[in-house]
Amino acid sequence: MNRRSFLKNSALAGGALGTVGIGGNAFLTSCCDASKTKLVPLKAPGTYYIPELSDLAYDGKELKAGLIGCGGRGSGAVYNLLNAANGITITAIGDTFKDRVDTFAASLEKNKSITIPEDKRFTGLDAYKQVIDSDVDVVLIATPPFFRPLHFKYAMEKGKHVFLEKPLFVDASGYRSVIATARQAAAKNLAVITGNQRHHQRKYIESYKKIMEGYIGEITGGVVYWNQDQLWYRSREKGWSDAEWMIRDWVNWKWLSGDHIVEQHVHNLDVFTWFSGLKPVSAVGFGSRQRRVTGDQYDFFSVDFVMENGIHLHSMCRQISGCDGNVSEFIQGTKGSWRSDGENCVINDLAGNEIWKSDVQAEKEEFKQTDPYTLELVNFVNLIRSDKSIDMASDLAVANMAAIMGRESAYTGKLFEWDNITNMEQDFTPADLNLTGKMDMSGYVVPVPGRP
Repeated sequence: MNRRSFLKNSALAGGALGTVGIGGNAFLTSCCDASKTKLVPLKAPGTYYIPELSDLAYDGKELKAGLIGCGGRGSGAVYNLLNAANGITITAIGDTFKDRVDTFAASLEKNKSITIPEDKRFTGLDAYKQVIDSDVDVVLIATPPFFRPLHFKYAMEKGKHVFLEKPLFVDASGYRSVIATARQAAAKNLAVITGNQRHHQRKYIESYKKIMEGYIGEITGGVVYWNQDQLWYRSREKGWSDAEWMIRDWVNWKWLSGDHIVEQHVHNLDVFTWFSGLKPVSAVGFGSRQRRVTGDQYDFFSVDFVMENGIHLHSMCRQISGCDGNVSEFIQGTKGSWRSDGENCVINDLAGNEIWKSDVQAEKEEFKQTDPYTLELVNFVNLIRSDKSIDMASDLAVANMAAIMGRESAYTGKLFEWDNITNMEQDFTPADLNLTGKMDMSGYVVPVPGRP
């Protein structure tokens, strides 16, 4: 059959897909009943993980939690946890800088009537050890990404349940560390939930189930985007050491954030690796720096990934103000396509007919809790109180490493392969990291492709 005949026949077959409801949610659809069309599942029900997303975690044993990293995401994660379950309190907090610890302690006192004693407020580069050692059951790790493999490793050694923000690492050595640490979760019956919140967002979960049921057929490729305005930055202030400036401005420095393709765009890459179950075998990309104010990172990346079965994924991310924005994912299959579309997720057949659409309004009517940042912690607490282990870090590590492949290809102009980069000697740890003295800043320069 030639290509034109194949597409025509496939479109006619795909047009027969229609209406279905999952879990009481209403879905907008077109065409006729999908039950009349035989779907070929990509995976059998029960062979893939679907979280149980109750509005509030089940009651159970009291849990003491500690936070490492008192910035915006860390403080947000604490409030998400407190909103996710009863019977939880925050007993220890830590950050590199005292002002952040004290500011967050004051916020907890004001908003949640939780008092953090002075002897449970830890500061400095070793604050993570003091938080973990302070008799907590649960650790929330939201430090700059460079530090997360080390903090994760220590928490697992001490037998703590961990919520680990994304990205998990910024370099190849961090990848190997996280993979090794994650293997301990099942052995120690611990829960490790990661901050790729789309895994706990109902419209993405329903989309995943539809794709596994065969709605778009075999996956043949995709495109993922995160294009937005420039993120925040911190100009250097008088009295700040080299390290203090970089850590306070961490989102703009490669060694701390991994660059925005790793720190932010990992969300979109994760959707494709999650839905497809594939990892990339190679990546070729390009990018540049045009308008960034601080740090040594790029402003945009464009990467072509070849996946394990030969299909291609195109990745695009940009942080430049004044340009069009786009945060979305698109996946093509042999029978149709799926896309995230602003508020909703949509499936079309090959003729362009809409055959399924998530209904966010129906979700709001059926559930009290719809915030995925809170729902990921609802699931976290439910697993802990049910005495169940989980390791989400190993799966997210695939998308995280894909982002690093794309970054390194853009930086150098070279093709990078999975087997090579995961084993390369790449470690971003500064040789002279210290909070008070000078550091050698000569290595923190913007990469130029094609140069040694």
